[in-house]
Amino acid sequence: MAAEPVRWTAVIRVAIVVEGETEEEFVKAVLAAHIETYDIALQPVRPRGRGQPSGGAISVDRLASHMAKLYWNFDFVTSLVDLYGFRGRQENETADELERRINAAINDYVQRDWDRSRVFSYVQKHEFEGLLFSEVDAFSNVLSLSARSIASLQSVRSSFSTPEDIDDGPATAPSKRIMQLVPGYRKRTYGPLLAAEIGLTRIRYECTRFDSWISRLESLTTRP
Repeated sequence: MAAEPVRWTAVIRVAIVVEGETEEEFVKAVLAAHIETYDIALQPVRPRGRGQPSGGAISVDRLASHMAKLYWNFDFVTSLVDLYGFRGRQENETADELERRINAAINDYVQRDWDRSRVFSYVQKHEFEGLLFSEVDAFSNVLSLSARSIASLQSVRSSFSTPEDIDDGPATAPSKRIMQLVPGYRKRTYGPLLAAEIGLTRIRYECTRFDSWISRLESLTTRP
């Protein structure tokens, strides 16, 4: 019986411009392994500006110009940045509206031979840490919190329709709430660990906007 021919599958390379170290570690530790099963390799990239540290201080123009530059080295380019704290965000601007502004700014860099569909922004509503409220019991497993602390976190979660809706202002954004209720919480260290403990399946179920972005990433290639 003749052996079946070897099937070669091209790997799609996708750059994700991330806001900071927490998002970078999340992509590496949690998201990349899942998306890899779709023959897609994710590369988190933190923008660097002259005289500026890597990450942070994200604005529409800075993000759009950096994404445009990555176009030539990757098959697709997207982003993972927070609506909360976005520099130059207009009053009451939603995540969808901010994405449209970013995408419009990217168009300013488009050249004739560009495939515009290969570059698309994603803005997390409202903050990455909101995803961690998808399953608050994970805090107990990762940080050994008391039942009282878990109950306080659950009270926050129960006050909103979805984890992505948690944001009342500079003092009550998801990360601020967590730091108030979880002594010793460090975003870069515990954020990705908590996300891994919760699992993408649960996060996607609870956070439909985030789920739509993941689905779009999955659709960039078709598995055999």
